[in-house]
Amino acid sequence: MELTRKQFDVLSVLATNRGKMSQRQLEERTGHSLGTINKVVREFIECGYVADGEITSEGIDALEPYRAKKAIFIAAGFGSRMVPVTLNTPKPLIRVNGKRIIDTLIDACLENGITEIYVVRGYLAEQFDQLLYKYPMIKFLENPSYNEANNIGSAMVARYMLQNAYVFESDLIISNPAIIRKYHYTSDVLGIWKERTDDWVLDVDKDGYVCDEKVGGLNTYQMVGIYYFNAPDGAKLSEHIKEAYQAPGGKERYWETVPNLAYKGQYKIQVRPCLDSDIVEIDTFRELKAIDKTYDV
Repeated sequence: MELTRKQFDVLSVLATNRGKMSQRQLEERTGHSLGTINKVVREFIECGYVADGEITSEGIDALEPYRAKKAIFIAAGFGSRMVPVTLNTPKPLIRVNGKRIIDTLIDACLENGITEIYVVRGYLAEQFDQLLYKYPMIKFLENPSYNEANNIGSAMVARYMLQNAYVFESDLIISNPAIIRKYHYTSDVLGIWKERTDDWVLDVDKDGYVCDEKVGGLNTYQMVGIYYFNAPDGAKLSEHIKEAYQAPGGKERYWETVPNLAYKGQYKIQVRPCLDSDIVEIDTFRELKAIDKTYDV
């Protein structure tokens, strides 16, 4: 059975909690009214998805089409703004306060049962082999165009992996793993609400879906480089990335402009709000020194 949004919200909370929950607790966790919770729970009891306040195995099966199954890490770039530390080390492997940047992302995926993990590598590719000691499940995808194309080159390499998949920029440090979720009702992207920013932003429509991407804005969402694509959007995106890459000037694109701009209106990508405190993007060596004082020598 295909779930409505309200049904999905209730069932995914029950699946994530994996314990008995009262309707009052479900109201608090989902934001839906107590009347809505009561109606949805009765529907689930009737179809066997819920029993005694807990999700059943049938309920878990009903969520399977909405489960994140893969994670793709875009990690092929030079990290030129992080020189000198990136002269001998790829940016995702730099240690910040003792932990590699990419580890925070991989650990968050594993906490949510996402074990099919791909790392797209290019610059100093062999150094990523060190990840296998801690994460033997990782598979590497080689990007031969990392020195001549923007990150759309990495998306080209991974384009057949995009269904039910997260796509991560690999220079992000997650301090709140809860922003990575096991279940998604629709394709989505993380965004941080800003009254003013000069960074990349996402405008949304009245339902919270991305309708434009641009640089800078007021009262808008600053884009965080963590996307999730459901099965239909992932299949469509694999073709659109190829078309965009092969078009004149296509190698200069950022991959996320494909669904947000080049094929605007053909995707329903919802912005999932997060906070500045949930995640940090380190763009420059100066920012690295501010976060980890061991580099300030």
